[in-house]
Amino acid sequence: MNKKDYYEILGVSKTATDEEIKRSFRKLAKEYHPDINKEAGAEAKFKEIGEAYAVLSDPEKRRQYDQFGHAAFQNGGAGGAGFSGFNGMDIDLDDILGDLFGGAFSGFGFGGRSRGSTNRASRGKDIRVVLNLTFEEAAFGCEKDIKINVTSECSKCHGKGGFNEKTCHTCGGTGRVLEQQQSIFGYIQTQKTCPECKGMGKSYSELCDECRGKGVIEKTKTLTVTIPEGVDEGFQLRLSGKGNAGVNGGANGDVFIEFKIKEHPIFERDGSDIYLEVPVTITDAILGCKKEIPTLNGNVILEIKPGTQNYTKLKLKGKGIKTPNSISRGNMYAVINIIMPTKLDRNQKKLLQDLAQTNLEDAPEFKVFKKYL
Repeated sequence: MNKKDYYEILGVSKTATDEEIKRSFRKLAKEYHPDINKEAGAEAKFKEIGEAYAVLSDPEKRRQYDQFGHAAFQNGGAGGAGFSGFNGMDIDLDDILGDLFGGAFSGFGFGGRSRGSTNRASRGKDIRVVLNLTFEEAAFGCEKDIKINVTSECSKCHGKGGFNEKTCHTCGGTGRVLEQQQSIFGYIQTQKTCPECKGMGKSYSELCDECRGKGVIEKTKTLTVTIPEGVDEGFQLRLSGKGNAGVNGGANGDVFIEFKIKEHPIFERDGSDIYLEVPVTITDAILGCKKEIPTLNGNVILEIKPGTQNYTKLKLKGKGIKTPNSISRGNMYAVINIIMPTKLDRNQKKLLQDLAQTNLEDAPEFKVFKKYL
């Protein structure tokens, strides 16, 4: 029976380095792992990938495979010196995946050993909350009450799910059962989650009626959250240990709060800086003036110098928003917006006509402009 080339299975060339082989295996193992990929044939593909990696990641086995091909691993094969095939060969993908992924996929089991147990402690899931704030609440900080649906350890059974614990008679407490499948290389053992205890390795004579055997109960909690000064959209606040309950004594998850900030009618924010558009008349800009303007901390007097141009930015140092978890504070910028009159009486028109006689031809802006006429 023809066997697919191991290099082709992993999608690498025959001159691939160990790192290239490992990188390709990591990618394919994530894609086809049966705990993630529920499509038909994914488990068979996963085993095929693991078989290829078990050979090509081992220098001696790879040398034999390069020399003799699949015949090297068949009983009586040309390269059968010390390696008599996959029948009885200890290929443990749990060990391989555990080394590569930090144990994230442990427990599936391709070979004859079990790397871990579902009885181990695992951390609870995190919760994410989007909190709406006004412009001022984000700038100055505040306290908010938020309601979250969270799982907590059942107080009646203390998270066990039942009473009178006993070892599962089907798996002997391991949480896993072995299945054998025959291939052209012999029998391959595969571990499966025990159908009796659902991987827990134990059962109870009496289930907890409070949590119905889950060990956790869902409830609505109200948390009072202190919002620091200066938070903005994209800022994330973490409440450690306030998330869902862990399993088998594991730590609780966290609550992460993200903020949505309502726009202000007149202030515009850019990080820790704020901008305010200040409307002025033509005469204010030409002659200069002092104008009262609002800031986040009360009104101030802004001095506008004679001849100020439209869209000039005047900086008010330290009048911006505080940077979260810092003592620094941004600036405020007053942007001059010269309002053009739409209705003029006779006297006003005469004044503007007189003003139009002013010779501005020597102004630098006119000189540059006239060069391109």
